[in-house]
Amino acid sequence: MPLRRVSMKEIQLNCLNEFSPLQEVILCEPTFMKIQDVINETQRRYHKENIDVEKAVLQHNKFLEVLGKNKIKTHLLSPKSTFPEQVFTRDIGFTVGRTLFISDMKMPVRQGEEIELKNWLSARGMSYIDLVEDETEGGDVLVHGNKVFIGLSDRTTPEAVERIQSSLPHCDVIPLPIHEDILHLDCIFNIVSDNEALIYREGLRKEDITRLSSHFELIDVSREEQFTMGVNVLSIGNKKVISLPINKGVNRKLRDRGFEVIEVDFDEIIKSGGSFRCCTLPLLRG
Repeated sequence: MPLRRVSMKEIQLNCLNEFSPLQEVILCEPTFMKIQDVINETQRRYHKENIDVEKAVLQHNKFLEVLGKNKIKTHLLSPKSTFPEQVFTRDIGFTVGRTLFISDMKMPVRQGEEIELKNWLSARGMSYIDLVEDETEGGDVLVHGNKVFIGLSDRTTPEAVERIQSSLPHCDVIPLPIHEDILHLDCIFNIVSDNEALIYREGLRKEDITRLSSHFELIDVSREEQFTMGVNVLSIGNKKVISLPINKGVNRKLRDRGFEVIEVDFDEIIKSGGSFRCCTLPLLRG
């Protein structure tokens, strides 16, 4: 298991959940974004139309502006023309507690993105665990204290789950098989507070829904809003979430529960199958 020397002088790592105040996060502008090889059902719908890059960049910049207004420090990877999906930094790696994992990307169109992240981390003397040969993507990983929920998707293998568990002996790593049509776990399940989570039930097994309901009050998301990434909100702390304005049902339910919902247009970027959570790799939550 390749490890790098620890040096946390510049940036600290600590992510114990999905909803504490977000302090530092890695993103990548969608400068070269396009649907090149269809790798999910959303892309299949928009493949002919493809991505208006200028609009995607403007929307991403607005997202960055909202993060800045909320005093969240943003780090940007350098976009490369060879990586049309690089905007989705969540998949390239993920932070659990003080440990940063680098994903082993299955899809050829995404392979190599992790090198850019490794270079960025190494330049700052930061350590990581490289999940080489154990296919996984960060969109399948959600942290809740000493519990780590990991979706068993087409992109994340049982072997990767075992590897992560061995690297986190003090955590209970819980695998959740998801429907084959679902890209990642965070497209159908997302923890928004200590006891609340968004869910699209059709993507999970009944026994796993029952298990999750013992931990959380489950907030149901409709099929229509699941497709428009209604589950994939970004929690930034103090019951604030960033969400798409088109997902009116999700936003209403969250507001009824006392959440502040910050609406940001992101409709161009979600054509490739990811939204706010997918576009962020948190390093530090307070």
